[in-house]
Amino acid sequence: MQGLADGCFVLPYTIGDYLARNAVKRPAADVAEANQAEVETAARLNTLLSIRGKRTPVEFHKQLGKLLWNNCGMARNEASLKKALQEIPALREGFWQNVIVPGSHADLNMAFERAGRVADFLELGELLCLDALERKESCGCHLRAEFQTPEGECLRNDTDYAYVAAWEFTGAGKPSQLHKEPLVYEEAHMAQRSYK
Repeated sequence: MQGLADGCFVLPYTIGDYLARNAVKRPAADVAEANQAEVETAARLNTLLSIRGKRTPVEFHKQLGKLLWNNCGMARNEASLKKALQEIPALREGFWQNVIVPGSHADLNMAFERAGRVADFLELGELLCLDALERKESCGCHLRAEFQTPEGECLRNDTDYAYVAAWEFTGAGKPSQLHKEPLVYEEAHMAQRSYK
C-alpha cells in the first residue's frame, strides 16, 4: 500500500546490506537482451513524452491510489477486487492516451520520472488486485471479508495457500502467470493468528 498510496517503495535492509557486502558481477552491456531492453525502454520513454494529453501524472497517481485504497486495501472482498480489475485497465488506457509530460528527457525532469513510476504502478496495482482475488483466505492483516472467523479474526487456509507466489509478466495485454513454491516448515507449525 505504501508504494501505491505514497509513491515510493522501501527496500528491505537485508537486500541493501547484501549488496553492500558482496561484489555483484555485472553482465556484459552488449548482449542481445540488454540491447533489446534499451530499445524498448527508449521507445516507452519517447511515447510518454509524445502523448501531450491533458492530465498530469499526479492526477493519474492519485486516482489509482484512491481506487486501490477503496477496493484493495487492508480489507477487501471479491466484489471490490473485481471492480478494481475492471477499472484499472481503463485508467491505464487513459494514462497512455491522455497524460501530459512537459519538458524533455535531456534535463532533470521530475514529471517525466513520475510518469514512468505511475505507468509501473498501474501494472503493479492490477497485479496486486489479481493476487488478492486469487487468494481465497485472509492472511495477517490483509482481510478478505468473506474469510473471517465468527469473532472477526482473519481466517487462514494453509491447506491451499501455504506457498510463496511469484507472478511472471508474459507480455503486454497477456495475463500474468502464477508460479508457486510450497512453504515447508520442519520445526515451526502454521497456526491461526489471533489478535486478542
